[in-house]
Amino acid sequence: MHTVLLRFVALYALMYGAFGVSSPFLPAFFEGRGLTPEQLGVLFGAGTAIRLVSGPACGRLADLTQALRGVLAACALLAAAVAAGLLAAADVPALFAISFLHAAALAPTTTLADALALRASVPRTGDAGFEYGWVRGTGSGAFILGTLLSGQVVGAWGLGSILVLHATQLAIAAGLALLVPAPGPVETRGARAPTEGLVGLLRLADFRRVMLVATLVLGSHAMHDTFAVIRWRVAGVSPATVSVLWSESVAAEVVVFFFVGPSLVRWLGARGVMALAAAAGLLRWVVVASTTAVTALVLVQPLHGITFAALHLACMRVIPAIVPPGLAATAQAMYALGPAAASALLTLASGYLYARLGGQAFLVMALLCAAAAPLALTSRARESG
Repeated sequence: MHTVLLRFVALYALMYGAFGVSSPFLPAFFEGRGLTPEQLGVLFGAGTAIRLVSGPACGRLADLTQALRGVLAACALLAAAVAAGLLAAADVPALFAISFLHAAALAPTTTLADALALRASVPRTGDAGFEYGWVRGTGSGAFILGTLLSGQVVGAWGLGSILVLHATQLAIAAGLALLVPAPGPVETRGARAPTEGLVGLLRLADFRRVMLVATLVLGSHAMHDTFAVIRWRVAGVSPATVSVLWSESVAAEVVVFFFVGPSLVRWLGARGVMALAAAAGLLRWVVVASTTAVTALVLVQPLHGITFAALHLACMRVIPAIVPPGLAATAQAMYALGPAAASALLTLASGYLYARLGGQAFLVMALLCAAAAPLALTSRARESG
């Protein structure tokens, strides 16, 4: 089992390291290739829309073929090849076309990896199992390191170098995807048979409730991700302090994935942790709406570890228990789809709200979390061991 864990740790480190390397400077790369601000908006907006379709489609394909590893490896390898192809694109139409293909190939990788890791982490006869949070926490840590590394790489070799590093990591990840354990054969008889696809999945009341709680709590981060730094800078918070505040939330995420979260889920149960995440989001956004005092912000930023990481672990405890094994990849993709779609819509709405309400707009995000708490508490979903 130690070998299995190490393979997943390496896979997540490479995938999320690739994301971390490319994320900060990819817009600058496209700008350097001649795209206008308007074109950048279209490029990334359309890329988000493509991900919302590609993720569930590839998840369903993986379930139908029972080839989660193969589909993950193919997507990672295609994303690597396409990313390298961006370096050779000579005009705007080519940049758009290749970028859209890259978005489509990259979208399913994390959800497919989660489906595989969750199945492998469950103890089997003669094996000890492992905590899913360990591999997901590795991903978050690798993302941070990749982000820090990207600045050094760009400074030394230019913007194109991030795509080389991004593609290299994804190509190696594609090979590792074939080395992690394959899920066992899926029983296709009986009520749990995955014959109804998305429709059958969405008929599961427990799954709909988990999706709704995750959508409300994770979607509530949209205002923070877009306007928190703007609000803090206007209030006179220094760039160095802003950096510390932002890093604090990401560090809390890693700590919860590795150390706090697994014990918290065992102690409170998945339902209790989901309710706790909603309550933490309510508190966090009320404080952010009420003050820009650095002391208060320092105290609430670590709540990100609860509102994101602990919530994610709780959902990962519930989903394998309530979803038929033959819909594992589809379920992960749909679970990711709800918060992603909500974040996109709430990001659009947040501009309107912030323009009219200023910092008080964060109270709208608090209301979303308040609505999620009773949904979590009244859930009767089963939990995996």
